[in-house]
This record gives sequence, structure tokens and C-alpha cells, in this order.
Amino acid sequence: MGIIAFIVLGLIAGVIAKAIMPGDDPGGIIVTAIIGIVGALLGGFIAAALFDAHPLDEFFDISTWLTAIVGAIVLLVIYRLVVDRGHGGRTLRA
Repeated sequence: MGIIAFIVLGLIAGVIAKAIMPGDDPGGIIVTAIIGIVGALLGGFIAAALFDAHPLDEFFDISTWLTAIVGAIVLLVIYRLVVDRGHGGRTLRA
């Protein structure tokens, strides 16, 4: 899969992950896009390690999309935990 297709896949996976896990995330669309791209890569590596598969080879394969979305969701959960811990679990109000 080409780099442009990988970036598009990651962007879409990030948006889908955000739709599955709605809530306030600092960073907006830029952070969501980065989480999607890195999550797609993370999901591909995990699938390759656990199942000896190469799900990021085909753009229109369902396993490619599932691993990218699951990877983005996992990364979004980790991101939220780290950001919440950085604020001490409290929201700042003016």
C-alpha cells in the first residue's frame, strides 16, 4: 500500500475511532489525524506479530480497516489516560 493510501487510511481510521469514542480531546483534528495514522501502523504491527498476517497490504481489505481502527482506538485510550493524568484528573475552569 502506498504512503498516500496509508495516510488516508489512518485519517479515516482516526475519525472512526473518534466517532466510536466521543468526548473532549485536547488537540482537535490534528491530534485525531496523528492518532489515526499512528494507530493504523500500531494495529498493523500488532496483527503481524499476533496472527502472522500483513493486514496493511491491501487498502480495501476488511482486516486492514479493522486493525487500523482498533489501533487508533487503543492509541486514543492511551492518549486520554496520559492527558488526564497530566491534569491530575481535574478539569481546569476559568
